[in-house]
Amino acid sequence: MTYRCDHLHLRSRDAVAAARFYVEVLGARETGRDGAPTVSRIMLDLGGLALFIEQAPEATGPAAMPPNLGIEHIGLRVNDIEATVADLQARGIRLVSGITDVRPGLRIAFFDGPDNVRIEVLQRGEPVRA
Repeated sequence: MTYRCDHLHLRSRDAVAAARFYVEVLGARETGRDGAPTVSRIMLDLGGLALFIEQAPEATGPAAMPPNLGIEHIGLRVNDIEATVADLQARGIRLVSGITDVRPGLRIAFFDGPDNVRIEVLQRGEPVRA
């Protein structure tokens, strides 16, 4: 058996607002929408990851507060974690943890996205300067 990642599927109380966050803050690209006139799902490309954000029914329970069982976080690799964290803070995104040097060549930081989705930004190796 061979498995490949196809997509990550999230549920949201406000799929449109959640998708806007991933587009505006993280540079995702919207690739499609289902449902009209009410949006039921928005499809995004987040750095090569297909991300589906579904409008959750009203009866859906609240999101678990991290840390929790199940999907723990989304990890996004960046070239320069210091510039990334500065950009997030300038946009008013609250960090859950500041930059941590896990080991030589690995630096990480965490913040929360919509619906309590924990997002990690990580830098491997030295920063790439443009």
